[in-house]
Amino acid sequence: MRHFTLRQWLILLTVQFATLLFGATMTSVAVILPQMKGALSATQDQVSWIITFNLVATAIATPLTGWLASKLGWRNLMVGAIAGFTTFSVLAGTSESLETMLITRVFQGLFGAPIFPLGQAIILASFTRAQHPFVLMAWGVGGVMGPIIGPMFGGLVAELFNWRWAFYMILPLGIAAILFAIAALSNQEKGGAQKFDYLGFILIAVAIGATQLMFDRGQRLDWLESHEIQLELLLAVVFFYLFVVHTLTARQALFDPAAFADRNFAIGITLATIMGMLQYTPMVLFPPLLQELRGYPDSIVGYLLGARGVGNFLSFFIVVQFTRFNPRLCLFTGLALQAVAGSWMASLDINMTTADVFWSNILHGIGFGTAYTPMAVLTFSTLPMRLLTQGNAVFALLRLLGSSIFIALTLVVYFRSSAEASVNLSGLIDAFDPRKLSIWVSTLGAVDQPPLHLRLLTEVRQQAAMIGYINAFYLLTLASALAAPLAFLFVTRKVSEA
Repeated sequence: MRHFTLRQWLILLTVQFATLLFGATMTSVAVILPQMKGALSATQDQVSWIITFNLVATAIATPLTGWLASKLGWRNLMVGAIAGFTTFSVLAGTSESLETMLITRVFQGLFGAPIFPLGQAIILASFTRAQHPFVLMAWGVGGVMGPIIGPMFGGLVAELFNWRWAFYMILPLGIAAILFAIAALSNQEKGGAQKFDYLGFILIAVAIGATQLMFDRGQRLDWLESHEIQLELLLAVVFFYLFVVHTLTARQALFDPAAFADRNFAIGITLATIMGMLQYTPMVLFPPLLQELRGYPDSIVGYLLGARGVGNFLSFFIVVQFTRFNPRLCLFTGLALQAVAGSWMASLDINMTTADVFWSNILHGIGFGTAYTPMAVLTFSTLPMRLLTQGNAVFALLRLLGSSIFIALTLVVYFRSSAEASVNLSGLIDAFDPRKLSIWVSTLGAVDQPPLHLRLLTEVRQQAAMIGYINAFYLLTLASALAAPLAFLFVTRKVSEA
């Protein structure tokens, strides 16, 4: 740290703040959807498009980051991205109809897409490799904490005012981020753009869009029973195959194939996909679990989920030195801790306490924070500088797709497990067999109390749902445990102070 210049500190602060703004804004919307549903006169299926359209637009625009950086330069691209993202965030708050909201959310995603990958690329290019563990850890405050602070922030603002202010409050933060970017960044990389690969972009855009839509809407439409999902799967497979062939044969492809030939980068983007899977799953599972099965208010749920942020923060005290000592072991440890946390979550039952939820999320946050820094350091440790921005776009894209895919798989496990458990538990209730009924009566009360069949129905529903959540947490545990050994496939050299 003593070797950092004032400009480097300013760059770090700028990128950190921009990433925090992006992550918090993107995730705060989930909390205010119920209010937006009523205000925009939308159905449950229609209001879900507010998130879906934004995710699809973000995923489609992310691959453009490398080319845009070389065309416009760091400062112009970052300022333009933040300005557009802030403008359309405010316009989203003024929306009076669902159609207007969807349009603004699409443009919000398009402008916001470069912020995360460009920020990480700027960090990696502006500091020496020996400084990467510390700066990536510090930048991780924005990258990891934003999605955790967002729901808490959105819920609080919506409760104090209304849902529109969750968008309006982005304006002063966005203006501050723009001023930071103007002061800190140069237009490095500007003028190095090659001819734009329009065909490659169209192919990957269709493939990504179809994949994102398929996993986002699959559970709602019963997967392959739906013609829409069948079409999206076909488009995703065909266009991704065409994109791979095009990339390997084109003279100037959207993504340089040399990046994927780098061993560390290839392993790193695989792990980035898995880390994307692990990042948001607890945030998706715990809110309905705590609200529906335990009756927790939204404010308490938000604070309990914030425990993951506390865990991330605690990991920062060890991750820099641990990464410098042995980045592969640090990455393995972080993934292993996430597996232990997932196992802990899977051991919870319907009588779980606040402490159980709090400490298991703390441990998961520590594991994620411990794994992210060494993963990023190792992924880009051998990649040529000219490929950093492009590589970070791929890195960010796969994290986003990993999140979508795994959340969809987790929900499949939850719904299927819950349905099966409900059938099995219902089979244990037989009014004509006192032996099967007596255990329920002893738990729920005598037959002459409020209708026993209603109490039985409620209890079966809750216990079946809890079984579904437990199996979903086991899937989280399995993904972490299987990913951990991949850490030792990286080629590494000791990271020391420059």
